[in-house]
Order: sequence, then structure tokens, then C-alpha cells
Amino acid sequence: MRKPKIVVLGAGYGGLMTVTRLQKQLSVNDADITLINKNDYHYETTWLHEASAGTLHHDRVRYSISDVINRSKVDFLQATVEDIKTDAKKVITDQGEVEYDYLVFALGGESETFGIQGLKEYAFTISNVNSARQIREHIEYQFATYKNEEEKKDERLSIVVGGAGFTGIEFLGELGNRIPELCHEYDIDRQKVRLVCVEASPMILPGFDPELVKYARAKLEQRGVEFHLGTPIKEANETGVLIAKGEDEVEEIKAGTIVWAAGVRGSSIIEKAGIENMRARVKVEKDLRAPGHNNIFVVGDSSLMINEEINRPYPPTAQIAMQQGETCASNIVALLHGKEELEEFTPDLKGTVCSLGEDDAIGLVFGKKLTGSQASFMKKMVDNRALYMVGGPSLVFKKGKFKFF
Repeated sequence: MRKPKIVVLGAGYGGLMTVTRLQKQLSVNDADITLINKNDYHYETTWLHEASAGTLHHDRVRYSISDVINRSKVDFLQATVEDIKTDAKKVITDQGEVEYDYLVFALGGESETFGIQGLKEYAFTISNVNSARQIREHIEYQFATYKNEEEKKDERLSIVVGGAGFTGIEFLGELGNRIPELCHEYDIDRQKVRLVCVEASPMILPGFDPELVKYARAKLEQRGVEFHLGTPIKEANETGVLIAKGEDEVEEIKAGTIVWAAGVRGSSIIEKAGIENMRARVKVEKDLRAPGHNNIFVVGDSSLMINEEINRPYPPTAQIAMQQGETCASNIVALLHGKEELEEFTPDLKGTVCSLGEDDAIGLVFGKKLTGSQASFMKKMVDNRALYMVGGPSLVFKKGKFKFF
């Protein structure tokens, strides 16, 4: 008898959680499980801001997929997904076609530039391990070049971060620690360096507790971060960015480094496959299936779920993606066992923590507000817990964060 084929696209938080739960709940005879990912490693997306700033080596943010999957139950295909033929139940990759009976789409999101001129050409994004390395090396190059050039160009030492959401703020927090080190290393006056955050909305970390937001802004300003809030970027170019100041006025900020951290959309593969979407995100059913496709589940950044209490989408976080992976695996197992009623996904939000650098953070955990070293400790606990849920104690010992104070 032919075994059902389960194909999981993407080894991010949602994809890996789905696979590791499936391999625990299914025997070799129950189904063929295939995981497809373009790299042979998983990277902790929530650590990329550290690698980008240079406060954490890029190898620390990733681990081999083979460390956490059971190769006797899961086939791993290193390939780039190019398209999905939903009618034929086939995934098209650069390594050939793969058939499926059940598909889990967990390819993550992509940077959203909102059509702002020049961002794609002149701005970096904190999107993967290689982009993080590129940002770190570019910043170090600017410092080294400034030190060695005869005619000093101060704008080389200016860094503009577009966006004051979690990624932008956490990156600025790490830069607040890294910049003094670079200034010491290259013998450069710290006052020559500008850290500028440009945000279109009127506040940083929108939706976060106002008291904690006030703390975060004050701490970052103490480390030299300039905030331009309620100020959209109009254009990026070779020399910096143009920002809106009033209705008709535009101001130029010259900078040697521009990092865009203000927008995330779903995967373009969703659009290409013709699956119903909004900005490449699928408004999934309560059981995480795509509308009109009873054999396709969507988890992670490409899924869209509405928080009915506030009538706004849940944020695309690692916490939610991992919980989706667990529910998704349970529902696929239920389908394989002939059950028609599937589990409805309800996020269990235990809290949110935003890092402001090595020993500082803000957090709202189980309803309690945390700041400083307490919040930083909790942030490391959250990071270690994510490792534990996917790979158990061995992965925590191998990749975990243990410097708490």
C-alpha cells in the first residue's frame, strides 16, 4: 500500500517544529516525510540582529538540520523551492519535482519595501545569515576605510536604521554595544559616529507597553541613538536617505550604511502558486489550512491569523510559528488516521521580550513588566527554550545562551 507523502517546505521555526513533532508521532510505515530547505542549516532569525551588529558570530546563530531530524523517518532535500503546482500536487524545485499528499508551507517571509525608491538597491536587510555577515563586514569596512582615508568623510560612520519595530530596535541595541568597541579598535572618536532610527509611525515598538517603550527609548538615546519618529523614508540613494519633514519638505541624512528593518511580507512563492493571499500571506482557516486547499497547511510568516479581540493580525513571531508547527503536525496525524475534525489553533502568548543589547531588555512576561538585567535574563531563557523545543537538551548545551548577568 502506498504511503502518504508529507512535504514540509522550509526549516525555520514553524517548519522544523512541524517535522520534529511529526517524526515523534508517526512511525516509518505511517508516511513518507520530506523536508525541503535551501540551506542545510536552520538559523535563529531572532538572533540575526546580533550577528548583523557583530556582537555574536554568525556561526552561533545557526545549527545543522541533521542535528535535529531523524534521518530514518525524514528525507532531507537541500533545494530552492521555485513553484507549487497545487492541482498536480507537486513542488517545483531547482533539484526537480517533489510530489505530495500533504504540504506544509513554512518558507518564511520576505522584506517589504512598500515601493520606496532605492531601498532594494542601497539598503541592507536583516534577513538571513549571509545578509547579517554582509552588514557586519560593511560596517567594519566603513570604519577601517575612514581611518585610512586622507580626506575624512564623516558620513561613512553614519548608520541609518529604517524601522523601529522589534528588529530595528534590537539591532540598534546591539549597535549601542558594538560601536564603542569599533571606535576603540580603529581609534575613532565616538562623537563622529551617528546612529539614526527613522520610523514612519509616531512611536517605537508600536503596540508594546508605553512604560516599557519609554524605558527603551531613553536607554537607546543614552547610547547615542537619534530618533526621527512620524517620519517616513522617501528615498534611499548612494549617499544616504531622504526623509519627509512636513508635507513638502524633505531632509537628507547622509550615511555610509542603510539598514531596512521596517517591513515583512509573506513568501512570493505563495503568490506564484496562486494561493489566495494578502501581501503574500495566507489568511488560514482555524486549523491552519489554506482556504480552498484541504491538504495545504501554512505556518509562520506566510500565514495570517486575526486576533479577534483587537481585530488585527497576530504578529509573525517565532513563538507563534512554533506553536503553529505543533498544531499543524497534530492535524496532519489526525488526517492520516481518518479524523475529520481538526484542532483549531489558538496562540498561547506567554509574553514578549525585546533586547536592548547584551545586558539590557524590556519585557512583558505573564503580565509582569521587566526591564534591565531581569528582562535580559528572560530573553536568554526564551532563546534557550526555543532550542530545547526543537532539539532537546543537547541542542541547548551546544547553542544555548548562558551568560545571564
